[in-house]
Amino acid sequence: MARSRLLTAEAFAEVCARIDAGTAERADLKQATWHLLELLAVKAPGNSVEVRVPPFAAVQVIAGARHKRGTPPAVVELDAATWIALARGDIAWADARVNASGERSDLSALLPLAPRAGADSTPTGVGP
Repeated sequence: MARSRLLTAEAFAEVCARIDAGTAERADLKQATWHLLELLAVKAPGNSVEVRVPPFAAVQVIAGARHKRGTPPAVVELDAATWIALARGDIAWADARVNASGERSDLSALLPLAPRAGADSTPTGVGP
């Protein structure tokens, strides 16, 4: 089993504070990307959709047809800033610049994963 890249709630809050302040470094974007992709994998386990956030990470999620080689039946690709904004509820799926193809590539029902404090949704899966 791959090692978890979930951050503690405190560490994630610190990374998000730097992102919100515009002082985030590449390492912050990488950590936030991994953390939020891990939350997605916990929320929607499976192998039928590959979510790619180059150059930082890719995960396979959502139950369904499993693929072992080559391009999966559904692919979602987006940049780190867009992924972080979607996963935190800052933008809606319909408003985001996302390259998505294949069945089940619409992730809108799974987002946001870790809304900002004070939002209507409660963060899920954030580490202790």
